[in-house]
Amino acid sequence: MLREVQGNFDENPAAFESLLTDSEKPLYPGCEKNTRLSSVLKLYNLKATHGLSDTGFTTLLEVVKDMLPSDNVLPSRTYEAKNIVCSMSFLYQKIHVCCNDCILYHDEYLSLKNFPTCNVSRYKKRKERRLKSCGTF
Repeated sequence: MLREVQGNFDENPAAFESLLTDSEKPLYPGCEKNTRLSSVLKLYNLKATHGLSDTGFTTLLEVVKDMLPSDNVLPSRTYEAKNIVCSMSFLYQKIHVCCNDCILYHDEYLSLKNFPTCNVSRYKKRKERRLKSCGTF
């Protein structure tokens, strides 16, 4: 699979070699199911799907890494995982969606503030902040 996109890395052959190495390196010695690359992609997909913060993702990586044999090659920080994923030049676009699954805010619906079907606001409403009392004067 990676050999098919090798031409996309003509300007940075070292990045391609690193990806190729990660795609062949077992997650830990004896692991036949997952490679370093496949594991990072699966976990990063989990991060994106569930909206994990970078801090939350680092915590997840640390927990999973601790559960694996000590000689595993899973990154332990979000920064390391992002470097692997970003080297693949994946582009993505976040698209707002109705909480009732009515529509996607995309194309002709991009500028709407409320969903046309159910009239729910596109944006979360902020809770009013109460001013703290500074005491009596």
